[in-house]
Amino acid sequence: MNRLRDLREDHDLLQKDVAKIIGISQRGYSHYETEENNIPNEVLKKLAMFYNTSTDYILGLTNEKKPYPRNNNKTVVFS
Repeated sequence: MNRLRDLREDHDLLQKDVAKIIGISQRGYSHYETEENNIPNEVLKKLAMFYNTSTDYILGLTNEKKPYPRNNNKTVVFS
């Protein structure tokens, strides 16, 4: 099951679009989608915030797309 590809396609985005948003190369992002590389925690957090879902959903640990309640004390900055 490839949740990253499904989420990206559901938002009508190309790999290069998502890669630019999270600050990595298209090739690097492609390796996450194809599961050739593990997703670093910081990238996983950025993707969950961008897609408004939980990291558990992206990792296939739950089928619930709805994100967990957020901690309002933290600010996420996309570089």
